[in-house]
Amino acid sequence: MILEGKTVMVSGVGPGLGGRCAALALRDGANVVITARNAERLAATAERLDPTGDRLIARVADIGDQGQVEAAVAAGIENFGGVDAVISVAALDTLHGGFDQLDDDAWLKNLEVNVLGTLHVVRASVPALEVGGGGSIVIIGSQASLKPVGLLPQSAYAAAKSALLSAARDMAEELGPRGIRVNTVVPTWMWGPNVELYCNWQAGQRGITADEVRDEIAQSMALRRMPTDSDVAEAAIFFTSDRARMITGQRLLVNAGEFYDT
Repeated sequence: MILEGKTVMVSGVGPGLGGRCAALALRDGANVVITARNAERLAATAERLDPTGDRLIARVADIGDQGQVEAAVAAGIENFGGVDAVISVAALDTLHGGFDQLDDDAWLKNLEVNVLGTLHVVRASVPALEVGGGGSIVIIGSQASLKPVGLLPQSAYAAAKSALLSAARDMAEELGPRGIRVNTVVPTWMWGPNVELYCNWQAGQRGITADEVRDEIAQSMALRRMPTDSDVAEAAIFFTSDRARMITGQRLLVNAGEFYDT
């Protein structure tokens, strides 16, 4: 198991991508710290993933509050002896609209949560990673930062995720001498709770099935299949492992060939 003996912290854990990252980290041998703002949902996820609590702990933490994230890292150190990798999933992606459809508050909220919130996760985890001799930070990006999403405009969200790509590049350079790698996983549409909700809504509007909506979207992808939350989580888990020990400052598109990075 590629994460045997490691401890991985995942922010933004719920029924979608964050939960899948935590589940796959457990599968591959890691101890896991999961965080989210919603205490009830977080507890339910913890119970589902590890009923014994032997290898997983849950801590309520809002990424807008660096102190709360630091407390989650401290819990990982206390329970498992350290933290070796962090997957930053927590994000705000519900404010849709083009650049002139969102007011200043919506733009600022996107930047505050998606950029500063992610930086809080990184800042909180760096001391623990450094004490352990280095480690891995994985940031979940979005293909919206590289290519407009015609079906569902997200200008402010895309701009925030673009800022994170730049920040991750610089963090990789700054943290590399301390043995800390920083990489970004860049997904397109992912079949999971959020996209399923969108496809169900479209299906109701158009009188077709959600699967047909999903498959229409996938026609723009070379593989003609939409990636799942698990497909994206697999890429994040790879970056946390020693198999990626010489990879830093990179972005990896998980998009079934919808768009080719240059």
